[in-house]
Amino acid sequence: MSQIIENIKTEIAKVLVGQDKMVEGLLAGLLSRGHILLEGVPGLAKTTAVNALAKTLGLDFKRVQFTPDLLPSDIIGTEIYDPSNNTFKIKQGPVFTNLLLADEINRAPAKVQSALLEVMQERQVTIGDETFKISPPFLVMATQNPVEQEGAYELPEAQLDRFMMKLVVGYNSKEEELEIARRVANNSFGDIQQVATLEDLEKIRQEAMDVHIDREVEAYIIDLVDATRNPRAYGLEELEPYIEFGASPRASIDMYKASRAIAYLKGQDYVSPLEIAYIAKEVLRHRIILSYEAQAEDVTQDEIIEKILAAVPIP
Repeated sequence: MSQIIENIKTEIAKVLVGQDKMVEGLLAGLLSRGHILLEGVPGLAKTTAVNALAKTLGLDFKRVQFTPDLLPSDIIGTEIYDPSNNTFKIKQGPVFTNLLLADEINRAPAKVQSALLEVMQERQVTIGDETFKISPPFLVMATQNPVEQEGAYELPEAQLDRFMMKLVVGYNSKEEELEIARRVANNSFGDIQQVATLEDLEKIRQEAMDVHIDREVEAYIIDLVDATRNPRAYGLEELEPYIEFGASPRASIDMYKASRAIAYLKGQDYVSPLEIAYIAKEVLRHRIILSYEAQAEDVTQDEIIEKILAAVPIP
């Protein structure tokens, strides 16, 4: 693994205890230019992790707190009338940045969430009649609360599909929680230093892109995604009633890119089926739309993915 990655992890560890898979997912998104969705109850350091990552790279970082009264113009910007010369001028919103933290994104209704669709896909924003390109690098890292919580909305399918991975963040272990309590009580969290530049980021991105994937492993990726659409073809007839819609082609693209990033983070120069299985839930769970029957029987996307992983032959 690159020394740059090690330095970034060391800095993040100054303010974050545990949550290794979340940090790994954020780094994978950074390496493969993929947006990341973090889901978990409040207080699990989701916002802290994203903020820390931005500081280690010296990236321009902005945070938007999504609330029910937020408007699309609060995110992308708007035209403002200038009476001095009888013209309109553009006031750019917080989306014009390198790393945008959409905090508690599902606290705002779909109209506001959809304001991010264009910029997440095209890396550009249209305000009035003008279109503005967002300077690279640009990533959206969003946090959301479980939909069972009061005041939380379901994200639209088109919005979900633009996230490379959905990371479900769980509680720390008891030992980690004790360490967090000690650090907070003693105010012993360290100050994060910038340890890499944009040039360093491009270098490690290129190294991650150079990670090799065999044709058999490529076919394995396609088979896993196809099994979410055609479970019967893989001997999974029992899953058909539970899946309303399978994963989109973006799932194949994102699994391909994310698997190379994960292999790189593990210090490998090739992708094995282990990396594919390791990230399958993160890439697929938010792209499988459950039927009413699945919801009634409390069948989850993760359970469906586990059955698919068990059924699809490993190369």
